Parts: sequence; structure tokens; C-alpha cells
Amino acid sequence: MDTPHTHHAAPPIGSCAEGAAEAGAANPAGIVIERRVEWPDTDAAGHYHHSTVVRWVEAAEAALLRRLGLAHLFGSTPRVHFEADYRARLWFGDLVRVELRVTKVGATSLHYAFTVRTQGDETAATGRMSIAHSSSRASGSTPWPDDVRELFTKAGRQAPETFG
Repeated sequence: MDTPHTHHAAPPIGSCAEGAAEAGAANPAGIVIERRVEWPDTDAAGHYHHSTVVRWVEAAEAALLRRLGLAHLFGSTPRVHFEADYRARLWFGDLVRVELRVTKVGATSLHYAFTVRTQGDETAATGRMSIAHSSSRASGSTPWPDDVRELFTKAGRQAPETFG
């Protein structure tokens, strides 16, 4: 974990702002949440398990959807891609900030970028997640409703969800 590992040809993600221009507006939706590394988040080596980042990113997505009034999308946004670069170890009890930002809204898909930072602002993980929109009874992807697309592209950064 001391050296970043990149397994794709694209340049590494520098921040969640990367790709924001693709979102179709100068103010795409985003949110920051705080979480603590809990005992079940760690592995036998004593630091956080790689799967913990997936849960934190999904928790940030859930907070963002609730803030935007889009909780009705739960169950209709399957994941189609997830990638992460792990840059620093996190230990039991550490406080982390997870920043999630919309980077692109397609006709039926949405792309996020995320950054996980330590309390001291060191980058612990970066990555991307893509989801598709699929109405509850659809057999494939379906277009985003116009009001949902507008929220994702213009709602801006939401108030953070923090401890304390």
C-alpha cells in the first residue's frame, strides 16, 4: 500500500473535481461525508480492508441522493463499474472524509469520482464508480428523467455529513 497501484491506462485521478466539466454544468452535485474506521473495517494486517472504500462510497452516494430528494432511486441504479487506487493505510479509529462528486451524466448512466482523505488531509484512496438507471420493471437501462438529470448536473456540493 505504500506505492499507488494503477491498473488502467487513464491518468490517475487527482481530485474529485476531475471531469466535472463533463457533467454539463459548472456545478455538478457532490457531497462529503465523514466516517470512522471501525473494527470490522480492518483486516488481519490491522489496517482497513479494501472493500471498506466501496461501502463508504455507497454511503456517500446514499447521503447525496437523500439530500437531493432522490431516495426513490434506490433499487433502480445498479453499479456497472467501480475502480479504486489505494494510496495510504487507514487504521482502526481513524476519522476519514469521503468526497463524492458527479463527473458525467449520460442518457442512462452516471459517473462519480471519489476521494477518501485522512483527518490530516492525506489522500488514502481515489477512484470512480459508474451506475446505470434502470426503472424497476425495465429489462435494461432507461433514460434519466429530466428533473433528475438537472439535479445531478446543477445541484452543487451539498452540506457535509460530519461527526459531532
